[in-house]
Amino acid sequence: MPIVTVQVTRQGTVPGADRTTSAQKAAIHKGVTDLLQQVLGKDPDDTFVIFQEIELEDWGRGGTSLPAWRQSKG
Repeated sequence: MPIVTVQVTRQGTVPGADRTTSAQKAAIHKGVTDLLQQVLGKDPDDTFVIFQEIELEDWGRGGTSLPAWRQSKG
């Protein structure tokens, strides 16, 4: 029984969105499930995909929050 956790920062990927859309999440759930079936022969009914969105301030890189890190990179 595979369990896959997908973590992304909470930010929009399309104009006007401030988070991942429901359609994008559905595509990720299906894509991960299909990939595990194709590559490992896993039954889609036994595959769990957990999607987690994390606030930008809660994600750090290089010893600082992601927004501060991005700002420092120009």
